Formats: sequence, C-alpha cells, structure tokens
Amino acid sequence: MSLYPSLEDMKVDNMARAQMAQHQAPAYQQPPQYPQHPQHPQHAPPTAPRTMYPALQDYMGLELSSDVIARNMPEYQVQTVQHGTVSNVVAPLSAQSTTLAKATVTQAIRQVVLCKDRDGKCGLRLHSVNNGVFVCYVGAGSPAALAGLRFGDQILEINNVALAGMSMEQCHALLKKAPVNGIVMAVRDRPFERTVTLHKDSLGHIGFQFKDGNIVGLVKDSSAARNGLLTDHQLLEVNTINVVGMKDKEISKVIDESPSVVNITIIPHYIYKHMISKMSSSLFKELDRTPAV
Repeated sequence: MSLYPSLEDMKVDNMARAQMAQHQAPAYQQPPQYPQHPQHPQHAPPTAPRTMYPALQDYMGLELSSDVIARNMPEYQVQTVQHGTVSNVVAPLSAQSTTLAKATVTQAIRQVVLCKDRDGKCGLRLHSVNNGVFVCYVGAGSPAALAGLRFGDQILEINNVALAGMSMEQCHALLKKAPVNGIVMAVRDRPFERTVTLHKDSLGHIGFQFKDGNIVGLVKDSSAARNGLLTDHQLLEVNTINVVGMKDKEISKVIDESPSVVNITIIPHYIYKHMISKMSSSLFKELDRTPAV
C-alpha cells in the first residue's frame, strides 16, 4: 500500500497511473521513494498496533488517560497505526522538500546522535519537570536542531546515563563533560503531535489563520483544509524551524519564505498550554541569562 505526504501527492500519483493505464504503456514506475531519515530507525514496520504515545501515562504531570483524551482531545480517541513504512511514501510533489524526512513525527523512542559546534556547544537548553528532563530551547542551525531535537521532547538518556530525577544544572553539566562527537541521546517525542504537508497555491497561500501561534481558522478548498490541518492546535515547527515563542508576524515570515512545499508540525493546544505552564513560569525568565549548552 502506498503512503502519501499530502492529498496533492496522491492525486498527482493517481493521475499518472491512470494516464499510463489508458495509453497501455509499460507498467507504471513508482516515483523515487523518499529516503528514510537516519535519525528515525523506528520507521521499520510496526509488528503490532500501538497507541499514539506508548507506555506513557502522563506528560509533564499531565494525565493522558482515555477519559482525559476523550474530554479534551476527542479527535485523538481513535488511536490506530497505519501499517507501512516511510520508504513506501510516494511523493511526486513533496519529494522536493528537503525537510520532509526530518519533519516526520513518530510516537516512539528514538536515538539521536549529535556533536558540539566549534564553540563546544550543542545548541539546546534542558529543563526538569516532574522528574523528567525536557528540551526547552533549540538554537536555529545548531547541532541539536540538525539532529532533529525539538522543543518539548523528553530526553531519557545521555550517553547511557538515565536523566530521571536530575536537575537542569546536572543535565547541562553532563553535556558540558560529554565528548565533542558521538553524543548519544534517547529521546521520546512530544505526545499527539503530527506533521501535515501543505502546498502553496499560485498566490503563495497554504490556507489557515492563526493567533498567538494557535490555528483558529481554515480557508475553504485550501491545501490546509484538504490535508486535514486541525484548528485549536499550536504551531510548533515550520519546515523543522522551531516557531515556539515567535510572534505571529515572525511565523508568517517563516511561512512566506518557505518553498512551495511546507511541512507544518502541530500539537493540541490543550497539551501545549500544559507544556508552557510547566516550563514558562520560571524557565523563560532564565533563558536570557542561561546560555545554551
């Protein structure tokens, strides 16, 4: 079964197949498959259905039981996994996007390998919440960003050292002592996030409105509407660029400067509000004073 990044990709692929069949041409050759990203080994076919966020009953102290999900995020009540692998993705339009593979969201634990820059920094900050350690800042173009770390990701281990119960200072000290190359992290993605691939129209629009980063409206018949973008969801990334904390004008500029294929990463506003409440009270007051490590 073929998988498609966007509805536009599926339509173009189906049209090509139909034209080939109509002209009785040789068997249609599937477009080049989008390469599997090395930082996502979990793209192997799942052996059994799993939940959206396996083996995790809470996130930063937020209960994620079925009742809570049904009450606050009913669109996520049906938690199924579509069988198939990323290597089966057919992307005649979206294949031009250099960020498609990096933007792909998983719901499992992944391994990330990163290094330090010439200043000896990885380009991220960590924060301790409810005995867990989470990414609270990723510098643009930093080794952490290039490795695929995102705001809100939970860091479980650094070089086989479990971080549960560690303070922010202890984690930063661990990173500072780490070697320049080969820093290995075990990372769990934010829960219930998703990436939607959109295509700009002839006017350069993708078809949604947002306020304070929260999606509040969809334009009828736009790429956003056709591809299932959801309102009441917070923008986290645009083509893997972290937009958390940006003003709406700055986010709009990132979208405007994006190529014709735009990968939007979103998360339910319900979870985003909880993340910010846990991380912003004291953390963002410290960001200007605490350098990235």
